[in-house]
Order: sequence, then C-alpha cells, then structure tokens
Amino acid sequence: MERKPREGLGARKNSWFWKWFLNNQVVTALLIILLVLLILNAFTKVSYLFDPIWQFMAVVALPIVLAGIFYYLLNPAVDYLEKKGMKRIYGIILLFLVVIGLIVWGVVVIVPKIQEQSVSFANNLPDYLDTIDEKAREILSDPIFSQFQTQIESYSDRLMSWLTDFIQNFSKSTISGIGRFVGAVASVVVAIMTFPFILFYLLKDGRKLAPYVVQFLPNNWRKPTLNVITEMNGQVSSYIRGQLTVAFAVALMFILGFSIIGLDYAVTLGIVAGILNLIPYLGSFLAMVPAVFLAIVAGPFMILKVAIVFVIEQTLEGRFISPLVLGSQLAIHPVTILLVLLTSGKLFGLVGVVFGIPVYAAAKVLVTHLFEWYQEVSQYYYKEEEETSPLKEEQ
Repeated sequence: MERKPREGLGARKNSWFWKWFLNNQVVTALLIILLVLLILNAFTKVSYLFDPIWQFMAVVALPIVLAGIFYYLLNPAVDYLEKKGMKRIYGIILLFLVVIGLIVWGVVVIVPKIQEQSVSFANNLPDYLDTIDEKAREILSDPIFSQFQTQIESYSDRLMSWLTDFIQNFSKSTISGIGRFVGAVASVVVAIMTFPFILFYLLKDGRKLAPYVVQFLPNNWRKPTLNVITEMNGQVSSYIRGQLTVAFAVALMFILGFSIIGLDYAVTLGIVAGILNLIPYLGSFLAMVPAVFLAIVAGPFMILKVAIVFVIEQTLEGRFISPLVLGSQLAIHPVTILLVLLTSGKLFGLVGVVFGIPVYAAAKVLVTHLFEWYQEVSQYYYKEEEETSPLKEEQ
C-alpha cells in the first residue's frame, strides 16, 4: 500500500489560515500591540516592586541630566584640545576653570543687574497696570467701540474674576507647598554639588561607556546596538549644543536690540528670551509678551520699535543662525515638533516641553532601527519584483 505524500510548506501557505492570519500584516501588528498591552498590564500589577527604582531615579535624575547637558556642551572642546596635543584630563581641568570663571563673572556682573531690574519692575508694576487701564478706557470710550461696550465690560469682569481666583488659589497652593519647595531646593543644591563630579568622569571616560555596555550583549547584537547608541547620541548632542548656542545668540540679539531702542529692563528681557527660546517655535513669541507689555506702557512708537526688533531677530534666527547651527540633522517636521511639545508639555509640564524634542529624536532612531530589523526577520515586507517590459525582453 503506497503512502500518500505529506503536504509541504507550499500547500500550507495556500490555506486560508495562512493567508488570513499567519501571513496577514494587520493581524501581526494587532498581535504585537496586544502583547505589548498585556506586558504593560502585567507591570502595573507589580508596580510596587519598582518603587525603590523610581525613588533612586528621582534622586539621581537631576545631577545626571545636568551632567549630560554640560557633557554635550563641553565634550567637543575637550576633544579639540586633545587633538592639539593636550592630555584629556588637563583639557577637562582647563575647561572647568573657564566655566567657573564665567559663573563667577555672571554672579558678580549679570545677577545684580537682573536683581535690580526685577525689583524695579515689581515696584513699578502697579503704575504700569494703571497706565494700561487708562489707555484701554480711552480706546473703549471711542464711539466705534460703543456698540460693543456691554460685551467688553462682561469679558473684562470675567477676566478680573478669573485673575482674583487665580491669585487666591496660587497663594493657597504656595502656602501648602512650602514643604515641597524646601525639598525641591534641597534636591537642587545636592544636584549642583554632585553633578560636577559626574561631569568630570563623563568627559574623561564617556567614550568608553557605550562599548562597555554592549559587551554584555550577544555578539550578533553588539555592532547594531552600538550603531543605534552612536546615532542616538549624535542626535541628542547636536540638538542640545545647537539649542544652547541659538538661545545664547537670541539673548544677545534681544539685549542689544532692546538697549538700542531704549526699552526698560533690556538685560532681563533678553536673558528671559534666551531661556524661553529653548522651547522650539513658541519660546520667542512667549518672550515678546513682557516686551510688548512694557512697550504699551511706553507708547505707540515704542510698540513699533519693539516689533521691528522682533522681526529682525526672527529673520536672523530663522534664516541664518538656526540653519547654520542646527541644520537639518533632526529631520523632524514642524507640525510633529508642535505635537510633541503639546503632548510632552501636557504629560510632564515644563520638563517635557524642554526635553520632549531630544527624547523624541532619540526614540525615533530606536524605532526606525527596530522596524528595519523587523522587516528583515519577519519576511512580511519584501520588495515587489519589477515587471519586465517587452522592450527589455527584446534587448
């Protein structure tokens, strides 16, 4: 009795189960999502096991972040000094002395100026508000706005009520949050005292960190993992150095511009603009709010001069400084940047707004490499063979 041949892999591939389930990209993606959600759900059930880890990270996160920022900022200078023949440790010590000198200069020169201007602004704020209120009343008394008088007064009453409630709630939350504030100040002091030591060892041995980590991986994973880490490091470092450089240039341009036109508190406004410029696309516009406020108090001609300074700054930053410093290394669409800022700001507040873009850039590199790896091993993604045209066949 002859035995019938067993069905091969080709026969199984023609079955409906293979076509609709095993070889279906949508089903595969849904299964992967389901597995990820199940894993996340399992982690939530045992989240208490990770509490010590989160507490440890809360303590070390701030000094590590500060050390990382200064590492990306100072490492190119250390590499340059090393290429010129100076020993790396001597270059690090030299840069530390330069940074300490700049900090001392800032404390002696810049901080008193900011303090003086801030105190003056706080003392003059009631007069500024009275001036703006008088000008608003003059504008609203115009016959053109008379037909909208009721609606304007209603919106004005709502605004004042909201401001009153906000100030009261802010005062209550401030009083109740004194303990948290003291704890935060203590954490910041500890971070400032410890991060220079972390920074020193990062500058000294930071290049050895990635090879040291990947040596614990299997041999086939070492090179791809090292490539991913290197690319992520390049994205984050270029972004941080570029943003800090652009922020410094923006602060300098606003200080010079506001000083030239004679706007009060030019130094403080310029430094605030530079800090806010760390928020992509939105920082410069937020920085203009206090400048416009002071320009309204000074008069219509000052508003025009402030607008001219803003246009010049935006032109120089958008056309020359940002393309020269940042370039197109991140390759992130502006709409994506805005969505990332909104999402990270909603989830993590100010920290999310500042660090959302570099984290997204690093995550994008990781996800891109993971997807490329999945394309290779899954066999669900393949290049379609080009149809041979009759002309090619004849040739």
